[in-house]
Amino acid sequence: MAHPGPYRVCFVCSGNICRSPMAEAVLCRMVDQAGLADRVTVDSAGTGDWHIGERADRRAVQALVAADYPDLAHRARQFEVAWFAERDLVIALDRGHLRTLRAWAPSESARAKVHLLRSFDPQAGPEAARSRLDVPDPYYDGPAMFAEVLRLIEAAAAGLLARVAEDLDLPPVQGVAAH
Repeated sequence: MAHPGPYRVCFVCSGNICRSPMAEAVLCRMVDQAGLADRVTVDSAGTGDWHIGERADRRAVQALVAADYPDLAHRARQFEVAWFAERDLVIALDRGHLRTLRAWAPSESARAKVHLLRSFDPQAGPEAARSRLDVPDPYYDGPAMFAEVLRLIEAAAAGLLARVAEDLDLPPVQGVAAH
């Protein structure tokens, strides 16, 4: 069955200035490379409200630019419960976000939309190693941690894009990479 309207993915981290905007940039590039920009929309938000309206953290922007992603025209915002009805997947960057989003979900069908990003990374390891499924918060760290966070996001993005293609009843996406 054809999916009505665009398929919508929202990445969620704490303040929407580091991890989630980086994940948004990565998946946007992959969606564009796969020729799905007219079928898939990607956005991001935070669980907290303390950075609303701010630009992405300069270190997140620097890590993306160093990896040849375009500079972000991003403003932080907080996830709203009403968005569950408008999003097909809500992607948490760590287990704390996962718990928060599932607690906010108004129904079982909404809870079923919430997943950890790294659960789409085949290299992340078995579910038993749940702590390895978190994308660490680089906010209190330096440029090397932002580069590592970008690497973790990129590693999971192909699997996430495969899930999106499957949900849209499309053939597997070939030849799309984060870089």
